[in-house]
Amino acid sequence: MPTRLTSVVIDCADQRAQARWWGEALGWGISFENELESDIAPAPGEPGIELVFGPVPEAKSGWNRVHLDLASRDAAHQAETVARLEAAGARRIELDVERPWVVLADPEGNEFCVLEHRDEYDGLGPIAAIVMQAHDPAALGAFWQQAGAGELRAEGGPVATLTLTTPGPFLEFIRTDEPKTVKNRVHLDVRPYAADDQAAEVERLIKAGARHTEIGQSEAPKGEVTWVVLADPEGNEVCVLRPQD
Repeated sequence: MPTRLTSVVIDCADQRAQARWWGEALGWGISFENELESDIAPAPGEPGIELVFGPVPEAKSGWNRVHLDLASRDAAHQAETVARLEAAGARRIELDVERPWVVLADPEGNEFCVLEHRDEYDGLGPIAAIVMQAHDPAALGAFWQQAGAGELRAEGGPVATLTLTTPGPFLEFIRTDEPKTVKNRVHLDVRPYAADDQAAEVERLIKAGARHTEIGQSEAPKGEVTWVVLADPEGNEVCVLRPQD
């Protein structure tokens, strides 16, 4: 059985502050916290995907290649959401061309969008989509279909969409010509099911186009790192966690 997408991991300077800011933004609570990690998640039974915040020493550099799109019910709800988040410390990013969505940055500068209402996002929860820049959206989407499971819509255009098997946001791939130059500040975690083997799933993803990558995990004490860090075919980091139901 394939791995499935379980969390979005966001590097930050102040994990606790970021987790609480995003918890307020989404209406979610803290689901786990220790000195190295703060997690937020939707209430049981509600759609969504866990957000994990972890401290890193590096400062943010350039635009993130992975960002979140937030849903709205209508124009009034979109405007109210933008105003509420700006009042809470978000910063508006002005675009060169007028768009129906609003681009904001959270208190640590991570870009995200508050979308206009779109029927296809109804019922997905407050996060409509996890958006990943891609040189080849269809090809990268095909890899992530192997990693995250779900139905892929890729017609050769600038956007490919993966509808995941778990209730929550779409995983969308948007064409870009910009090269990846630094470690992603936002990355995805996948996990095998309890009856599956982590090493076997890692090898399966490598055969699908991933490769091992080093982001400092080898410097941790032996046994402390229980995940395997890979890079997808376009170099985006992805962690394969230990099996779990």
